[in-house]
Amino acid sequence: MIDILYSPSFIRKFNKLENGLREDALQKIPLFKDKKNHKILEVHKLNGKFKDYFGFSVNYKFRIVFRYISKNEVLFTDIGDHDIYK
Repeated sequence: MIDILYSPSFIRKFNKLENGLREDALQKIPLFKDKKNHKILEVHKLNGKFKDYFGFSVNYKFRIVFRYISKNEVLFTDIGDHDIYK
């Protein structure tokens, strides 16, 4: 299982999400903790200025961005639509 830490900026953005989107994210986070679900969530390595980060889908439009702190620990750094990659 993967342990998740949350950056202050992730928490701020998460709290500003509309309720439906927040619920979608809350359903995906427990799935993310089990690496067997990473293909379903479309976990992928990012590139460019985000080359040390990964992302996965909350829904068709929204993503969560994270980075590995250790093999089984990640830090969620951002949540939002594709504009978070800019």
